[in-house]
Amino acid sequence: MQYFQAVQKGKERASKSQMKMFNVAGFSMLTLTTKKIDGKFFPVGEEEFTAVIESEDGHVAVIVDNDGFTKAQSKAVEKEEAISIFKKLIDSGIPEHSKKEIQIWSQTRPTIQNQI
Repeated sequence: MQYFQAVQKGKERASKSQMKMFNVAGFSMLTLTTKKIDGKFFPVGEEEFTAVIESEDGHVAVIVDNDGFTKAQSKAVEKEEAISIFKKLIDSGIPEHSKKEIQIWSQTRPTIQNQI
């Protein structure tokens, strides 16, 4: 798949996740639309999982694909509020991301939703 095609397909998928986050959190930011694996670009996956991470500005609830690439995020909030958003996403039918880390922008971050 060419890079442009991966971006277009990934944007479509990430936008759906962004709207789900917006409906739960009242704010949502689109994050990644593509992922690079073995030097090739792919759109982010269609599947949706949720987790909480710590950022420089606070705690963030995220929606990720099966590989842990973020598609949408809440704004940075206090840990309790991020956990609340996470729980609302779970209640809406988005399962918890089972892996211990996610990929956001160019960084790998540990998930913290189980450190309650």
